[in-house]
Amino acid sequence: MTTNHTANHDEPQQGQANNTNRDRRSVLGENLLTILTIIGVVGGTIFGLILKKSDHNWTQRDIMYIQYPGDLFLRMLKCLIVPLLVASITSAIGGLDLSLSKKIALRSIVYYFTTTVCAVILGIILVTVFQPGKGHKMDDKEDEKVSRDVLTADTLLDLVRNLFPPNIVQATMFQYRTHLEPPENVTAEMGNGTKIKISELSPDERNKFTFSKFNFTDFDGREVPLTSFKIKGQWREGMNVLGLVMFSVVLGATIGKMRERGKPIQDFLVSLSEAMMIITRWVIWISPIGVFFLIAAKILEMESLAEVIGKLGKYFITVMFGLFVHGLGTIAIIFYIVVRKLPYGYIVKMSQVLATAFGTGSSSATMPITINCLDNMGIDPRVTRFVVPVGATINMDGTALYEAVAALFIAQLRNKALTLGKIVAVSVTATAASIGAAGIPQAGLITMVMVLDTVGLPAEDVTIIIAVDWLLDRFRTTINVMCDALGTILVDHLSKGELSGTATKLELGEPHELVELHQSKD
Repeated sequence: MTTNHTANHDEPQQGQANNTNRDRRSVLGENLLTILTIIGVVGGTIFGLILKKSDHNWTQRDIMYIQYPGDLFLRMLKCLIVPLLVASITSAIGGLDLSLSKKIALRSIVYYFTTTVCAVILGIILVTVFQPGKGHKMDDKEDEKVSRDVLTADTLLDLVRNLFPPNIVQATMFQYRTHLEPPENVTAEMGNGTKIKISELSPDERNKFTFSKFNFTDFDGREVPLTSFKIKGQWREGMNVLGLVMFSVVLGATIGKMRERGKPIQDFLVSLSEAMMIITRWVIWISPIGVFFLIAAKILEMESLAEVIGKLGKYFITVMFGLFVHGLGTIAIIFYIVVRKLPYGYIVKMSQVLATAFGTGSSSATMPITINCLDNMGIDPRVTRFVVPVGATINMDGTALYEAVAALFIAQLRNKALTLGKIVAVSVTATAASIGAAGIPQAGLITMVMVLDTVGLPAEDVTIIIAVDWLLDRFRTTINVMCDALGTILVDHLSKGELSGTATKLELGEPHELVELHQSKD
């Protein structure tokens, strides 16, 4: 009897121990990617410092060999951009049930678009005021290439032109740009005082001139302004993000209007989007290895690592301050103007949602908890089950702010002055890229490449900020999820008139069931 009693007494303790071990394994599994990324960052830094302090004279070829695995990782990321962007945006727009309530859909989209634009503008203002990257000149491989100086009006007009690509296949590989060519009766005065007549040069030689390095005058010695130069168009290698986004939005809206007739295309795009997200997860699991070699190679290229670390600290503080101001300031002001209530009481009730968003780094994974939390707040289930999934798909405020700040920060490190037109291009591209970002951890690395391409910066420069990206990703995901939840409350407040007395058209199931249904549809 005593033996049996002892055995029965030990069984609960063993069960508790097993549960504790399972919980530990679960926590480790959920944060394994973050842990590996940190190891990759720290290991790459240590490896780079060891190599840098060695007596070996590291040539460009040596650095290329070390960076090679990281280059393969970047090529994988670039390969996913077009299918992921087109499929996710088109399926998200095409999956909107506008027949349920066109007003609810319109309010949701307007809210998300407004908050995203505000986030980008705030990020640009902060990075322009604080200038975390100013004062440090990096080793610029692009110096050998000729810079292209055009009027601000040309850049703005090119933005609109790229919104409407003449060939959608071409838009996946090239983007249009205006090129100014000096007239025939122009003489270029070089820095050493030598003068060259443009008419005596071949077309290829004319294109090699950098307007900022030469003083152009006519044969009579009068200065020739840029407005007098010949306007010619060029197709520059690089994806036309704006054109692809515009095409995807129009196609998605058309599919939604076609309803049943458009369902085959919608199902295909949904499957493609899901497949791309699965491949994206696979590629992101390779990121610790890619990060290790990219950071090691980047450290070997840097002349002063301490200065870059100092600048990176200012960049981190700038992004964090921007996220804090946007989450508790900008969104709060918009919420108060519409709802006439401060959102902080709702934010306190979302503590579980925000903690989950920070822990997982994924707005999609947090979706069931967000829906359940809003249901407990008394928000109409028809609104939560419509607005939250849409927000998890297209609303990425934190990502948009971070990408705008990162692009301008890297431009400052490169000592490249950006014109107003290029800053507008950054804001538009960051907004568009955030819409196409997958709701999974560190997917912003893919869309960050798009923004860098917009301002003519090499994709490899993403490694400058990747050392702190894993931590910033958690904070910006938290802001994204909070914005989704507050947007749902705001839309519910505006839609009470349409919803009161209306029969429920949705089958209200459990949050996880509806998320599975949403994922199977878009």
